[in-house]
Amino acid sequence: MAELGGPKGPAPKGLIALAVLGAAVILLPIVGLLARTPWSRLGELLGKPIVGDALRLSLITSFAAAGISLCLGLPLAWILSRTRFWGRSLLRAFVTLPMVLPPVVGGAALLFALGRRGVVGEPIYDLTGFALPFSVWGVILANTFVAMPFLVLTIEAALNNTDHRQEAAAATLGASRLAVFNRVTVPMIRPSILAGLVLAWARALGEFGATITFAGNLSGRTQTLPLAVFVSLEADRDAAIAISLILVVISVAVLLILRNRWWSTQ
Repeated sequence: MAELGGPKGPAPKGLIALAVLGAAVILLPIVGLLARTPWSRLGELLGKPIVGDALRLSLITSFAAAGISLCLGLPLAWILSRTRFWGRSLLRAFVTLPMVLPPVVGGAALLFALGRRGVVGEPIYDLTGFALPFSVWGVILANTFVAMPFLVLTIEAALNNTDHRQEAAAATLGASRLAVFNRVTVPMIRPSILAGLVLAWARALGEFGATITFAGNLSGRTQTLPLAVFVSLEADRDAAIAISLILVVISVAVLLILRNRWWSTQ
């Protein structure tokens, strides 16, 4: 019986050369970072206030953004998967737009919509005095904007591939659509929900462009880990390397958590 995945055998030399070059494009920057890491001073560098403040803020805002993405993205994914209405494809396109939109453009769009002089932000500020830009809530909103599409697409794909018979059986037994969603649908797609949540969190943790455009780069207030790297590259390159190493370790951990979804370990 033929094995799945195509014929096995020696690869053409041309493909090997291109594959090695492709791997080098990805691996060399990581190798360069590790080679320049001041390992003997790593503890000292990671103990600097700029690192601690940025790490604390990054964890708070990324977890908050992931939680908001779950609360809003799960119903949105269900609507896109389970209902039919005019403009559904257009809505899906706009939901996924932040994935391909330059982050700086996303930050500018947030500023024009929710800034102190924005379409929605101005009346909110006039009524309450509350302004989202240059605040922790601004960081959370920017992170949610760029992260939620990853969760929505992951969950929608899972919903599209589930067996609907269990949901139909529950409905025939008198369960409401909300009860079917809570007691049948969500348990069936729980692994995909967790995967989407991890992806959204990782994306929020690494966000730079939308954050600096909408929330600024205020140390101890809106300066997350990626922004701290940007600042430290000019003032303290060793600190920038140490912070970058934190983000690399977190990224590798996320890939290990999700490895079974993207590639086989066989």
